[in-house]
Amino acid sequence: MIQAYLNASLKRAHYKMLDHGEWFVEIPGFEGVWASGDTVEECRSELLEVLEEWLILKIHDGDEIPIVDGIEIKVKHEKVA
Repeated sequence: MIQAYLNASLKRAHYKMLDHGEWFVEIPGFEGVWASGDTVEECRSELLEVLEEWLILKIHDGDEIPIVDGIEIKVKHEKVA
């Protein structure tokens, strides 16, 4: 399910070439998830790493995670005695 979520999220990414030739990419609705690189491939690879770290942090903190293409990630936090 995590891989499907990451792939669906990456499909929403918006790429653009900056004036100095570097690429920039972000995913709308995913605050702080962006990357840049010299090539589209480098940019996408960096974006995937940022997205994975963002998702882990969201899960750890118990923050709301956006539903993407019907894929919902829910985490049940239980207190350990």
